[in-house]
Amino acid sequence: MLIRRVGEDDWEIVRDVRLRAVRENPEVFGASLARENRFVESHWRMRLRTSPTWIAVDDEGTGRGIVQMLQEPGSPVDDRHLISLWVAPESRRRGIGWALIDAARQAAAADGASTVSLWLVDNNHAAGDLYVRAGFARTGERQARDGSLTEERYVLRIEPAEPTGSSARPPLP
Repeated sequence: MLIRRVGEDDWEIVRDVRLRAVRENPEVFGASLARENRFVESHWRMRLRTSPTWIAVDDEGTGRGIVQMLQEPGSPVDDRHLISLWVAPESRRRGIGWALIDAARQAAAADGASTVSLWLVDNNHAAGDLYVRAGFARTGERQARDGSLTEERYVLRIEPAEPTGSSARPPLP
């Protein structure tokens, strides 16, 4: 499995992975499949211009996972926010989630961030376990989302990237 950062020209694979994620796990995404199915190429390209995105791709070139990162409005300037982490069910428990998180963590460190944060919907225990094992701490900060859903904020403290040739922190297992 290859983890690679994608750009605007990769919009079709990003669209395909994102739509599958929302279709298969609608309860964990703050999105409507009907709405996202209507997005056109320009929308997908805009998403890729504004949010660094990584895709896990198998040997056949099929997208098996995704994560995006952004600087959330209103958050500290040294925080980067993870969104849309998803791994295809048939590819789970193979380290892909770890690798996607690590790619985003390294990019955040290289960008001078000191934290990476995310919001996790209650009852998404598998993702919560992954985040905690990856070093994220539950903050206890909670918010309501979409009426009956609530979510909790998790934060990972990171060290800024060191100059080329050294590593501030080893990759996640």
